[in-house]
Amino acid sequence: MSLKSCTSCKRTSTKERCPVCDSPTSSNWSGLLVIIDPDNSDIANELKVTLAGEYALRVR
Repeated sequence: MSLKSCTSCKRTSTKERCPVCDSPTSSNWSGLLVIIDPDNSDIANELKVTLAGEYALRVR
């Protein structure tokens, strides 16, 4: 099964709906970002990511 990304929070998963926010996912995404410690990450703070995990940079 292919990796998809949420159209709302951009978290990646293999499901049709996001397990975090229940929005639909898309297979049309690019750029993978892995957040390990969102509390101490400047990038996570800028992107408003609060949970550790894999995120897409762009989702269409």
